Amino acid sequence: MTQQAADQEQNKKKVTLWTRQHIKSLDELKTNGLIRINRKHLEEKFDVMADYMIKLYLWFAETAGKRVPKPQEVKFPIWCAISEKSMLKPTEDSVVYVLEVDESKVIYFDGTKWDYVLNHLYVPKDAEDEAAYRKEMENKGHKNLRALLDEKTAHFYPREIKQVMDSWVRIFEIEEWNIFRVQANIWEIRPDMVREILYSQESGTN
Repeated sequence: MTQQAADQEQNKKKVTLWTRQHIKSLDELKTNGLIRINRKHLEEKFDVMADYMIKLYLWFAETAGKRVPKPQEVKFPIWCAISEKSMLKPTEDSVVYVLEVDESKVIYFDGTKWDYVLNHLYVPKDAEDEAAYRKEMENKGHKNLRALLDEKTAHFYPREIKQVMDSWVRIFEIEEWNIFRVQANIWEIRPDMVREILYSQESGTN
């Protein structure tokens, strides 16, 4: 098989993903013919934490977009589980879409490393790198590593902040394929991608 044929075969491969979205998304899919995440969605989801989370989501979208280009109109990612065992269950006001997606359109990332990003922390290469980083910060007098990116003091530490943010790209480096650790991102949901919609028993919909 030639490399071109192998690439074409890879592009045809489908994977199953699970994503929980607000029940209002059913109307979006029916009316607009697709589901995309916008700022309003995130403001409703994260409430008082919205501004904080949106900045991180924008970083993720920009960085992930270099791996799988996103449509120009898309601003934010759609989070997905790679296994039914690790998916978020449907609730009274949400549904789970079971999707069949071209694998070439999927961006995998390490959810555990993403937690470091959420906490404005350095993402280490390994345990040795983490120990070296902590030692370096200790020598510089930085005891609260989460505070480095605090808006009130960030301008004092441009080098340290760059070091932290440059490390975040490691969330896309997956060392262990664990269904509870690896997550997937896609840019939109179209009707042809939806294999099944799961509802909660409380919603009264089958």
